[in-house]
Amino acid sequence: MRNLITDVPGVLVGSADDASLASGTTVVLFERPAVGGLAAFGGAPALRDGLLLSPEMTVETVDAFALSGGSAYGLDAASGAMAYLAAQGRGFGFGATRVPICPTAALFDLTHGGDKAWKRPPYADFGHAAAGAAAKDFALGTVGAGYGAWTYDLKGGLGSASVISSQGFVVGALAAVNCAGRVTRGSSPHFWAASYERGDEFGGLGEGTPAPDRLDFALTSDLAGATTLAVVATDAGFDKARMTRIAIMASGGLALSQRPAFGPGDGDIVFAASTGRATQTPTFRDLAEIGALAAECLARAIARAVYCATALPFAGARPSWRDRWARG
Repeated sequence: MRNLITDVPGVLVGSADDASLASGTTVVLFERPAVGGLAAFGGAPALRDGLLLSPEMTVETVDAFALSGGSAYGLDAASGAMAYLAAQGRGFGFGATRVPICPTAALFDLTHGGDKAWKRPPYADFGHAAAGAAAKDFALGTVGAGYGAWTYDLKGGLGSASVISSQGFVVGALAAVNCAGRVTRGSSPHFWAASYERGDEFGGLGEGTPAPDRLDFALTSDLAGATTLAVVATDAGFDKARMTRIAIMASGGLALSQRPAFGPGDGDIVFAASTGRATQTPTFRDLAEIGALAAECLARAIARAVYCATALPFAGARPSWRDRWARG
């Protein structure tokens, strides 16, 4: 176990970014088509092809998900990822024509440093490069969709975590954290997700002594422009309706790890996928447990995103958690 979403058999992850632009894209690619689901509870989502994931829609499986910086411009990442997948012969078949299915969501990093005065947005290129880089091992922190991300008072980033259920199903989560509020308990180093930490994956500090300002309401801005994007995955075989339920349950991980979640200016979105690689058939109880574990994995992934991030070299950039708290 790598403590990554790629511990789920059949899941690969790749990222592409540009330091001068301070933005990037991350693609979650499935070795074989996976059954997808979606929960979009944020008030200001940037989403492409999300409606395909509704249980009543015709397309049953997805080839990949793309998460991107760039706000609505970042939705172009789908085109690049689809071009890569099409070259591999992937996609929904229409006679000799194939159309890869790659639902995509984007977060707002346009004012977080870097040169965004492009003549043509780079996200299609990022999507192609990220899909081509997809592998079992991948970097966390200031990378891919998390490159330009931040929180109220700390640098955001890309995080991941995994766990095995009581019946042996693998569950994993990936998050690009660009939330409006805090992932720590006020101005302390202790993460809201501390109760769910496994080992010392984000410092092992526990919940700590309650900080006096832990319940103070804090936002990066009073305007729209914050988002946490996530993918949760399992090897348990479920249909679209049940993967939608897992996406809904997994969304609770945002509320466990950041304050606030699902706000009017947030584009918070959770994709879910079943690779169906497990040999055993999941029960109703397994569905409930996997949904709960997906929420906990997502909370851990959010904390790891911030814990692993490094600060950007721009005026006004958020400090990293390690810079702020002088941890190795």
